[in-house]
Amino acid sequence: MNNILEVNNVVKKYGDYTALNNVSLAVPSGSIYGLLGPNGAGKTTLIRIINQITMPDSGKVLLDGKVLNPNHIQYIGYLPEERGLYKTMKVGEQCLYLAQLKGLSHQEAKKQLQFWFEKFGIQEWWNKKIQELSKGMAQKIQFVVTVLHQPKLLILDEPFSGFDPVNANLIKDEIIELNKKGTSIIFSTHRMESVEEMCNHIALIHKSNKLIEGKLNDVKQQYRSNTFQIGILTNNIEGLMYQLTQKFEVNPTHFKSLNEDIKLEINVGNHSSNELLSILTNFGQVTHFVEKIPSVNDIFIQTVSQ
Repeated sequence: MNNILEVNNVVKKYGDYTALNNVSLAVPSGSIYGLLGPNGAGKTTLIRIINQITMPDSGKVLLDGKVLNPNHIQYIGYLPEERGLYKTMKVGEQCLYLAQLKGLSHQEAKKQLQFWFEKFGIQEWWNKKIQELSKGMAQKIQFVVTVLHQPKLLILDEPFSGFDPVNANLIKDEIIELNKKGTSIIFSTHRMESVEEMCNHIALIHKSNKLIEGKLNDVKQQYRSNTFQIGILTNNIEGLMYQLTQKFEVNPTHFKSLNEDIKLEINVGNHSSNELLSILTNFGQVTHFVEKIPSVNDIFIQTVSQ
């Protein structure tokens, strides 16, 4: 798979503070790439470098195989966490102006804006000023301005901020649709449930360093803990628990009886899941047996805490 974006050994310092420490990333073409990290990790600095708002002290960035240059601005869409619309300017006038900054002609800009305004049902906003709109309404305008030039690479920094659940779902659907049509997306957020739902690749930056990068499923496999969630119908709880604790770690916080169904969470360690299943079947009817795969939130907390 080709990469739409490659970040190679990028270093960025502000005085004595190192914002990015020799960071390298590869964003596959056509991916939705989750850029994760706690506040102050270096994500915003990296995004600013990709957008050529600031320059790295060393290292380089490639877009579609070519060293990043000013002409690439027309191929990138950037939705910052802190929105930047002119509050006293009319919506339509502002959208046309920003679209032409991205390289669209006046005619093409009007055509694209008409499409998006009709799609979102916001035609009546054209002559309103931004300051007359709610935060969520202004967010919609910012999203439209970000995507209307049909960028190859779309960078979204907390794109659902300010949206109610209905409009957040609307924007999510549009992001997925853009991706299906070929747009590669870098998605920076603290909403781990959105990462689970939308991203197929992730990277985690912490204290200026990249700690994790890869396909989401591969990263989850690396963080497997050999823990299984099981349910069993048994008349011999004491015997079952004795046998289990001879080999396995049984999490007591998950040990509870729901009528006749016993729920347990068991770490098999170096033993096999077949050994666990064998013991369980000797003591009753297994009603539930599934490996616990770590969530993105689990991985984030574990990695950052360590």
